[in-house]
Amino acid sequence: MADTLLLSDKSVGQRLIGVMAAAQAVQAAVAHAGAIAVPVNVAIVDPGGVLMAFLRMPGAPLHSVEIAIDKAYTAASFGLATSQWSAALAQHSAAVREGIVRRPRFVAFGGGLPIVEDGQRIGGIGVSGASEAQDEAIAQAGLSAIGLLAVSA
Repeated sequence: MADTLLLSDKSVGQRLIGVMAAAQAVQAAVAHAGAIAVPVNVAIVDPGGVLMAFLRMPGAPLHSVEIAIDKAYTAASFGLATSQWSAALAQHSAAVREGIVRRPRFVAFGGGLPIVEDGQRIGGIGVSGASEAQDEAIAQAGLSAIGLLAVSA
């Protein structure tokens, strides 16, 4: 089976978002943010959380630079939109709820989406600087520009 990870494999391939798609997605996200007049930071990371593309609009909050990157990282690492973490954590013990939110780079509020192509996670997009709903809509605009939709877990 092509989908099965064989424990005897010495290495495995991993798909990741291409540089041109990442650039196109951040540009489309920034264009959408401009259209609704909110200055934001937009980041795309590969499946390992490594930054692939980033744009900061003039006037976007400086603290939001790292928040955008961390939203993308959280979405890529777990394959879950950052806006879905409240509901997801409600199903776990207090120890998990309290412990996971203290992890470095973990973000549990809206604006981060996993990037999934053909069922495989190829990265994450994070937007920060507007409201959670606006951040997520801007991230979705970036994904739409490259022909992808946010995946619900």
